Amino acid sequence: MKALILSGGKGTRLRPLTYTGAKQLVPVANKPILWYGIEEMVTAGITDIGIIISPETGAEVQAKTGNGERFGANITYILQDKPAGLAHAVQVARPFLRDSSFVMYLGDNVIQQGDLSYFLKKFILEPQDALILLRPVANPSAFGVAKVDDTGRVLQLIEKPKIPPSNLALVGVYFFSHIIHEAIATIQPSTRGELEITDAIQCLIDRKKQVTACKLEGWWLDTGKKDDLLEANRLILDTYLTKSILGMVDSESQIIGRVQIGERSRIINCTIRGPVVIGSDCHLENCFIGPYSSIADNVTLIETDLEHSVVLENAKIVGIHQRIIDSVIGQRAQLTIAPRRPKALRFMIGDDCHIELT
Repeated sequence: MKALILSGGKGTRLRPLTYTGAKQLVPVANKPILWYGIEEMVTAGITDIGIIISPETGAEVQAKTGNGERFGANITYILQDKPAGLAHAVQVARPFLRDSSFVMYLGDNVIQQGDLSYFLKKFILEPQDALILLRPVANPSAFGVAKVDDTGRVLQLIEKPKIPPSNLALVGVYFFSHIIHEAIATIQPSTRGELEITDAIQCLIDRKKQVTACKLEGWWLDTGKKDDLLEANRLILDTYLTKSILGMVDSESQIIGRVQIGERSRIINCTIRGPVVIGSDCHLENCFIGPYSSIADNVTLIETDLEHSVVLENAKIVGIHQRIIDSVIGQRAQLTIAPRRPKALRFMIGDDCHIELT
C-alpha cells in the first residue's frame, strides 16, 4: 500500500500568505498543514509516500519536509508541471505507484487523527476498486458531490454541480486499487481544462466496478481559506494540545490552562490563557495572549493583545493594545500601532509586510 499526497497548486485562496510560499506549509498549531497528512499515513502503517509538487513551490516543500526520516517514512517527490487536475496528478505519479493500491490525500486538508486507519482497514478487508469519503456540507456546489444508495454504493459523482444531487461532498481522501489508472486513461479534460478524479471514479461506476462510500464522522477541514485555517488551528489546539513550559516565565506572568512554550522563549509580565502554543526563541512582554492562538518560532510581541490568531515565524508586533482577533500574520511581518484605535482588529497579512498604523 502506498500514499500519494498532493502538495501542488498556487494557493490563490490564501493569498497574500501564499504569494511567497506553499499553502501546504502554512502552519496550523505551529506545524505545516502538509505534515498532518504525512503523520496520518505513518500512523495508519503507510510509509512509502509520494508527494506531488509544483514547479513554483516544490523546492520549498522538499527542503522543509525532507526525505521522510523525521516521520519514519520514505518520501518520493513527484513533479506535476502544470495544475491539470487530481487525475492528472495520479497519471504523473504512475511510475511511483506502479500497480499498488494507494491512498490519495489532498495536502491542504486536515482530518481528525485516527480516522484514516479505520477507513484503510475497511478498504483492505472488503475488496473494492475505490473507496471515497463523504461529508454533508451546506454548500455542495463548491465540491465534488456524490449520490449514493442505502447500501453505500456510489451511483453518481459530479464535480461542483450547479444543481447538486445531494449534500454529500467528497472529502479530500480517496482509496484506489490499480484499476483507477485504466479509468484515468479513458477520460477527457473537463470544461475547467483538468482531468477530474470524479470523472475517473464515475468511469469505474459506469463499468460496474466496486465503488463504495463512507461518511466521515470526525471533523474535516479544507484549509484553503483564512477562516478555515483558523478553525483548523482551533480544533487541533482544543483536541491535542498538552501543557509544556520549556522557556522562561517570570514571576509577574500568569499561565492559565493548556499552554506550550518552546525552548529559549521569554515571557515577561504576560497573561496567557490556553489553549495556546508558543514556539522557540520568542520574546513576549506586557502581552495578553488569549485562547486558540499559535505563535511560531522567533516571534516578538510587545504590549500586544491577541486571541484566535496565527502568527508566523519572525513576525514582530508592538503596541497593539486593542485586541487582534481571528487573524493570520505572515512570516517576518512587522506591525506597530498608535494607542486608542478600534477595539478589535481582524486581518490577514502576508510575509515581509511592514505596517504602521498611526
